[in-house]
Amino acid sequence: MSDQLHQDISACRLCSEHLLNGPRPIVQFARSSSILIIGQAPGSKVHASGVPWDDDSGDRLRDWLGLEKPDFYDPNKVALIPMGFCYPGKVPKEEGGGGDRPPRPECAPKWHDLVLEILPKDRLTLLVGSYAQSYYLAQSKKRTMTQTVQHFADYAPIIPLPHPAWRVRMWMDKNPWFADELLPVLRERVAGAL
Repeated sequence: MSDQLHQDISACRLCSEHLLNGPRPIVQFARSSSILIIGQAPGSKVHASGVPWDDDSGDRLRDWLGLEKPDFYDPNKVALIPMGFCYPGKVPKEEGGGGDRPPRPECAPKWHDLVLEILPKDRLTLLVGSYAQSYYLAQSKKRTMTQTVQHFADYAPIIPLPHPAWRVRMWMDKNPWFADELLPVLRERVAGAL
């Protein structure tokens, strides 16, 4: 089932007409993945390399988790499932520019349940960024992403996290509780899951 699901996802062209850079679904999972990280969508660097979280955001996320690349990229330990499996492209200048488009909305409803079904039920789940939190926490999320992350204990066994993009450094300066309170719990839970 796992091999066939990987093949089906790799062959997906569901939203290809909306992807200026073409489809390149990027996921990582195995039946034994004890940690599930649900992120946003691949960026341009990840689209080019085909390796999830292969950028500065990934470096920051691995630091938060206390994981080195060999463990992070071992699908038997860590599943990496974005809300949108393909790079959605940049927001054009005429639409405001300045960043990537949101994850395509077709991926999660089409594929997530199929992936989650084969993962261990007692896995640690991390929701990285507001798109994953909005989808999976729905009505239980707080008014803002900051409030949701600050009340992380309310969502156990799930842990919501901010997206580790470069802008998060300023956010972390304004929210020292993240490093002082959440990161030690996160690292302990990650180590325990492995």
